[in-house]
Amino acid sequence: MHSTDLTRGGNQWSAFDWWPPIGWWPEPARDLAPAGACTSSATFVLTPHARSAHAARCFAAGSLTGWDMCDLVPDMELVVSELATNALRHGLASGGAHPHADRADLVRMSMIRKGSLVTCVFADPGSAVPVLRRAADLATGGMGLHIVESMSLRWGFDPLSPYGKVVWAVLKS
Repeated sequence: MHSTDLTRGGNQWSAFDWWPPIGWWPEPARDLAPAGACTSSATFVLTPHARSAHAARCFAAGSLTGWDMCDLVPDMELVVSELATNALRHGLASGGAHPHADRADLVRMSMIRKGSLVTCVFADPGSAVPVLRRAADLATGGMGLHIVESMSLRWGFDPLSPYGKVVWAVLKS
């Protein structure tokens, strides 16, 4: 799934300054969100370390627990694990590739709640778009986005300009 470029007025977002604006919801999933639903959000920064995927799962579980949505924790932890791993593995840019190379090793994660729906969002500086691919039989990897697709109501990505992207998945409690 894919939707249009994200903008803020006349300026465009990059992966280094994108935080979910108040009321943001992925365009292709707007029909899912109940009108007037209570909105809450929480944001976390991941660094390029193996422990960051675990930290992202803990952050998601803590956010959901705080929103009294404990029933969603197991599914969200799985989705967050896959999206965090992809962002850290494929979304981080090499040091000199961007004008903001000092921040090229950060991934931003946000959890956005609207009623019984929660969207997890990962912003990274990479330009490669997420692609569902067919993993080879008995392969040890390559099924992450299939897991995300099967666990979420919708998922997709939005390119950021001049570089980067956000990848998101919507789950229901």
